[in-house]
Amino acid sequence: MAVIEREATIVNPLGMHARPASEFVKLASRYRCGVQVRRGDLAVNGKSILGVMMLVAERGATLVIKTDGDDAEAAMAALLALVADGFHEMHLTGAEGDADADAALDADDGGDQDGVV
Repeated sequence: MAVIEREATIVNPLGMHARPASEFVKLASRYRCGVQVRRGDLAVNGKSILGVMMLVAERGATLVIKTDGDDAEAAMAALLALVADGFHEMHLTGAEGDADADAALDADDGGDQDGVV
């Protein structure tokens, strides 16, 4: 039974928010081995969405991923690849939410940016 521990750096612009955390948990849950994720002093079950979200891992944060079990090597390779790929979010910049909010405000006030009609 293998135990593997590796560091991974969050590279996607929005960090490990709800969707990336969900992707991580779904991938981790495909494997029989145990998955633990640690950031600083906080260690959580990598198969728990609440646990993974508690890490509050923004861009640049370093996580330590530990896999323990028969398929630990395959799980570690898959999880490291997901994190390195930015959870398939490298096209996002973080400004998308701001643009959506501006568009909603413009629609509410007839397009006047200062809110005065």
